[in-house]
Amino acid sequence: MEALRNLIHQIAQEGSLITATLSQRRKPGETEYSKVTIKPAMLKQRLHYQFTYYYSNKVTHENIPAEQWPEQMMKLFEETFRQGLLCTEAADYQVLISKKYKVSILTKSPSKKPGSLLHNRRKEYILEEGRPVPFLVALGIMTPEGKVLAKKYDKFRQINRFLEMVQDVIPHLPEDRPLTIVDFGCGKSYLTFALYHYLTVEQRRQLKVVGLDLKADVIEYCSMLADKLEYHDLRFLVGDIAEYDELSKVDMVVTLHACDTATDAALEKAVRWGASVILSVPCCQHELFGQVENQVMEPLLAHGILKERFSALATDAIRAKLLDILGYKTQLLEFIDMEHTPKNILIRAVKSPGGNIEPLWREYTAFRDFLNASPYLEKACQDLLPTEK
Repeated sequence: MEALRNLIHQIAQEGSLITATLSQRRKPGETEYSKVTIKPAMLKQRLHYQFTYYYSNKVTHENIPAEQWPEQMMKLFEETFRQGLLCTEAADYQVLISKKYKVSILTKSPSKKPGSLLHNRRKEYILEEGRPVPFLVALGIMTPEGKVLAKKYDKFRQINRFLEMVQDVIPHLPEDRPLTIVDFGCGKSYLTFALYHYLTVEQRRQLKVVGLDLKADVIEYCSMLADKLEYHDLRFLVGDIAEYDELSKVDMVVTLHACDTATDAALEKAVRWGASVILSVPCCQHELFGQVENQVMEPLLAHGILKERFSALATDAIRAKLLDILGYKTQLLEFIDMEHTPKNILIRAVKSPGGNIEPLWREYTAFRDFLNASPYLEKACQDLLPTEK
């Protein structure tokens, strides 16, 4: 750990830290923060370092005077986290700590530029305005000089929000081999291109990405754009989610706006592939709307608009609970939707060690039976789920 301490104090002496991210807790806990980010900020004309702690349902901040942040960071490495990325003006330092506290420090070319130290002056994005990004230029979101077009700023913000969610799950992806990613229902593929760029260019990962959609003209356009950008490991195919069988192992599955049970078909594929990460924004949850029946809830179900909204929320709750039972740790997060529709919930699931699923199964079946539901995902994964007693 001494080499890590020396590195942190060297960065502190140089005053060169731009941002740092600490992740991968040694002992995960549902009530504990899962990630900490650090960045410099000028408060009341004095340099501080803002430590941001990310919990499952909240974010907290702690502003620490400049002379104290090295010890605070070192304490977090010693007691809590096994991985870190320290971005400085001269280089990026990837820190990996084994279970026996053996430290590996990988030095990479710098990926970030110093920004303003004025606190909360503007939001920092993963893809920064002012730095040209080839796929954003090609999609007409950014000029060749790196300026985001005013009418495309919402889309720029939405892409960055998606990448923030991807950034959080990187520690859950395999590190010792190239990644395989499938995007079901990729559509115009703004996020597919963003994901490919972020992981290959920003994170320097090797990967193969497949985008699948039923619309041949959209797939043809996306394929032409991938060729133009020289994204050689990004392919687009025309095909149906349920029938896609090209791969036997996939590390990440993305499904955005797959309609109704097409989302469930994608989730089933992801589970059977043993995907480490699943990111899904469901759409048009009609299945439960035609099934849900409960006399106690009649004051709600009697109104079509309320029944539709309730059915959508209940469907995603069912999906999340089934994923938990199938070996994932699942979160439902607010997502800034690409098409400005009310469908703005993202299901984020990461593969987790198996635990006692019996209480989860009892919770699930009680909820399912209360609604008189017969979910597609349960039927599709019946051989993977506990047997009904």
